[in-house]
Amino acid sequence: MLILDEEPVELLASYYPLEITRGTAMTERRKNKGGTPTLLADLGHPPRLSVDRVSARVPTQEQFIALELPSNLPVLRTLRVVYSDDDRPIEASVMVKAGHLYELRYEFTPPGEA
Repeated sequence: MLILDEEPVELLASYYPLEITRGTAMTERRKNKGGTPTLLADLGHPPRLSVDRVSARVPTQEQFIALELPSNLPVLRTLRVVYSDDDRPIEASVMVKAGHLYELRYEFTPPGEA
């Protein structure tokens, strides 16, 4: 759970392939220097592409309670899949954010303009 100004603002669950993470610091319940992208890269699986799918929805009862929502406000749910070399998925994360506390911003570069 992400806390901001002593208020819960995001729930997070991340999943990693066991064949990559077994026996590493990623299986321990602690913060790792550089975070999971650094650990994955050190294990030979550098993040190359992240794909987010964002939706707004009514919170579950558990999300409503955990995020201490003030009323029946929507939540933003993001499913993020991170890929490494050869399009191999190396991380899947589900983030649920209190919808009234976030604004999404996207920037796109037209093809051939990068």
